[in-house]
Amino acid sequence: MEFLYKYARIVPFLPLSASVPIGIGSLLFPVATKSLRRIWALISLFMICTAMFLSFNLFLQQITGGPIYRYFWSWIINKNFSLELGYLIDPLTSIMLVLITTVGTMVLIYSDNYMSHDEAYVRFFAYLNFFNASMLGLVISPNLVQIYIFWELVGMCSYLLIGFWFTRPSAANACQKAFITNRAGDFGLLLGILGFYWVTGSFEFQYLFKKLNEFIANDGADLFFITFCAFLLFLGPVAKSAQFPLHVWLPDAMEGPTPISALIHAATMVAAGIFLVARLFPLFRALPSIMNLISWIGGITALLGATMALAQKDLKRGLAYSTMSQLGYMMLALGIDSYRVALFHLITHAYSKALLFLGSGSVIHSMEPIVGYCPDKSQNMALMGGLRKYMPITGITFLLGTLSLSGIPPFACFWSKDQILSDSKLYSPILGGITWFTAGLTAFYMFRMYLLTFEGDFNIKLTNSYTDNITLYSTSMWGEESSTFSRTRIDSMSFPFQKMDNYFFNEAFQISDKMEQEPFSKNKGDFIAAYPFFKKGYFAYPKESGNTMLLPLVVLGLLTLFVGLIGAPFFRRGMSYDILTQWLTPSINHFYKNHPDNWSEFLTDAITSIGIACLGILIAYVLYRPINFLSQYVPNGTHHQMKSISDQLINIIYNWSYHRAYIDKYYGLILIKGIRRLAESSQSIDQWAIDGIPNGVGIIGLFVGEGMKYLGGGRISSYIFGFLFCVIISTLIYYVSF
Repeated sequence: MEFLYKYARIVPFLPLSASVPIGIGSLLFPVATKSLRRIWALISLFMICTAMFLSFNLFLQQITGGPIYRYFWSWIINKNFSLELGYLIDPLTSIMLVLITTVGTMVLIYSDNYMSHDEAYVRFFAYLNFFNASMLGLVISPNLVQIYIFWELVGMCSYLLIGFWFTRPSAANACQKAFITNRAGDFGLLLGILGFYWVTGSFEFQYLFKKLNEFIANDGADLFFITFCAFLLFLGPVAKSAQFPLHVWLPDAMEGPTPISALIHAATMVAAGIFLVARLFPLFRALPSIMNLISWIGGITALLGATMALAQKDLKRGLAYSTMSQLGYMMLALGIDSYRVALFHLITHAYSKALLFLGSGSVIHSMEPIVGYCPDKSQNMALMGGLRKYMPITGITFLLGTLSLSGIPPFACFWSKDQILSDSKLYSPILGGITWFTAGLTAFYMFRMYLLTFEGDFNIKLTNSYTDNITLYSTSMWGEESSTFSRTRIDSMSFPFQKMDNYFFNEAFQISDKMEQEPFSKNKGDFIAAYPFFKKGYFAYPKESGNTMLLPLVVLGLLTLFVGLIGAPFFRRGMSYDILTQWLTPSINHFYKNHPDNWSEFLTDAITSIGIACLGILIAYVLYRPINFLSQYVPNGTHHQMKSISDQLINIIYNWSYHRAYIDKYYGLILIKGIRRLAESSQSIDQWAIDGIPNGVGIIGLFVGEGMKYLGGGRISSYIFGFLFCVIISTLIYYVSF
């Protein structure tokens, strides 16, 4: 056991040892490195699997009663200042290691097929491995300085991966937006770290917690200053975990490849903020005002994210707002002192949301040959529908993730979300109402996405066509895979818009008025890019994804089904207990709450939460079922005229959701335009005042010098002219004055 703990530090270096050679090879030997893409993929998979094996062993040591292990070595020593680096292995670290490596392994296997036709395949794996190394380094960090170092490395990897397709203006803008928004939170985090070092004289967690409690108990430090430093620390998680008001970067981050959305923006990077609050939980718990702030920020974020997910037409963007809402649940749970439940929901949500994002990637991968390599088309749910017939495995696994996130038993998120609902109701009626209402919204928008994407009929209809088959091949690290498209020669096509109803109608669905006339078939290596917006051409029907994309979906589907049992309550002799509490107890001591002590209390809360989820599902089914009695075709792209006050109210809610609660608009108006106008005003001041005064003095000196030159020239005519000029001016002044 001692040997295993001693070499736990190699876990972050395993993916790093794959990333560095790929990066150096891409710079020095680009052609040779690209030709060895399968070898690099296998090396990357081997390294992350080895890290996963070590993580599971560390995890088993912790759950079987292994001690908390800390190891430090000196980095900087200068008189009274000493900075140490090292690693910390405790139950919280072990759980995060398993979570990161398991999801990372699934995403890496999935990415091999998903990115197989991308020219930057090797660069993608270099970024992916470097991110895994940075995230693993973050969770084993034993002090605030080391956390901050890896915190910034994770942010840099996020910037690189969001802007992976940097030739797209939207991707370039999205990665800059994410980078700048996170800098605001990270600057606050840095100031908070420095503030607590000034108070306690240490960056190490245990010493910091001990000294802080002593200061508070003995009034040895200014409580206001400590609270302010804690608030600054909290700004880092607010930005990283997309909490209000620094949440605006997360939906735009969907411009990155879908595997990155699953790894970074669903399971790991956005969870870093939750992890940091959990790691510093004894610090925040000593400050009730900060705990109250954390709970309300989480509650607002949960509700806001759910409302903004209601009407999104982009599949990935809808999942992004769902992620924001669920992160709000976790933050709220931490704020109301439900440490164990927050981490439990972090685990269940990570696997469920990774499944949903990878499922959406499978859908996008299938739609791209049909609608073209454009996110506005391949991710638009208005162009989908009925995909379960063509992609049964993707459809079933996506449904499993949808049921889990909706809170339907026995799926994973039911067990964790139900406990958050129960705790929030006991803590505050207002927060309880927010969480229960958000649970209903979650079930509604998740089933809305599922029904629009997988049920009904495919929303592109063909006429005057005949069909043949074409076999395509893709090269992956598992060997050559083939798949058969049903390809149809057509002369015309139509869009029936079966899913459109008079409540949720938007100009985004008016595709028939925006048809592009492009050539249909374009060869890109061994993949066919196809476009349906044409007059004549070939049409490829959707198809199921390759085996290397389906394997992670099946594995994550099983985890979504069973992982919730680790935190499910079991009742014995009037007492409740669960496996997760036993695992986390060494890390949190008494920082967890006792949950229902009998089946009747548990079933009462469970039935209520399931009823709310079923109500949301029912409303989604009524509005978006395949044959919708509310549906009607809206001719000529005109908007449906609302006929009642209730319809107008629903339309207002829809616009609120579709336009992201207008927050981005106000940010653009206040921050972007406001700062630009401030810069223009500063430029004017600089030009006319700061630069104008020296320039004016110089010009005045020039004229004075020119005038003096003529006064001392020795010419009588100049003297007479000057004398007469002064006499005339003096006379005029005299008569004007009197």
